[in-house]
Amino acid sequence: MIDDLNLANEQQAAESSPATETPASQPSATEAPASDVAPVPTDAAPVPTDAAPVPTDTVVPAAAEVTEPGKDAKSDKMEWYILKVQSNREESIREGLLRRVGIANLGFYFDQVIVPTEKVTEVKGGKKKVIKRKLYPGYLVVHMEINDDTWFLVRETPGIGDFTGAAGRPSVMLPHEVERIVAKQEEKSEKTPKLKIAFRNGDRVKIKEGTFENFEGDVESIDETNGCVTVMINIFGRSTPVELEYWQIESL
Repeated sequence: MIDDLNLANEQQAAESSPATETPASQPSATEAPASDVAPVPTDAAPVPTDAAPVPTDTVVPAAAEVTEPGKDAKSDKMEWYILKVQSNREESIREGLLRRVGIANLGFYFDQVIVPTEKVTEVKGGKKKVIKRKLYPGYLVVHMEINDDTWFLVRETPGIGDFTGAAGRPSVMLPHEVERIVAKQEEKSEKTPKLKIAFRNGDRVKIKEGTFENFEGDVESIDETNGCVTVMINIFGRSTPVELEYWQIESL
């Protein structure tokens, strides 16, 4: 009886107590959520390795050379003329004219601009020295074509007076005049130049050194090639020729 009563109490207690539910397992904090990004395919087509190589020996054509007027090409209507210029400034005036021709881009109409000179030898202190002597001081010789532009450029160049000629018309030089001047400019340096001797036949001179120092006489002849002067002096009452170096005498 008692056993039956205890059993009945236990059943009643079991029915009155709430059922304990086991909680659902929660995901771990270290467990990464499932990603919804599409996976990278592993069967993508490979990059072709047989592409044509880039050529490295491609030849680039050179740019065509441009010929500047006045550099190579020249007018076929040029003549030789003489310009009057300021004395003792011939070379600087020549350079100024050429500079203005280049600035004005008129080189097509100009060729040579020459200060006419010749090579001579002078002696100073007993030493010979080759120098250039002006043939025509105060003049330039120019090879050019005359037109309105070139005429104005030449006339407006500082130091230049005018062209030589009559009635305002420039005179063209004769061929033999041009040949003489151009030949002088092209003389080879090894050719023996003439000596610069400032005496003339008949000049009265005095011997300033040598055996006949202080003797006076007259110039009889001059040898420009060798630089010798023959002087007639009076020795014992007779007129006697004496050959001297030209630097051994001086004018009276």
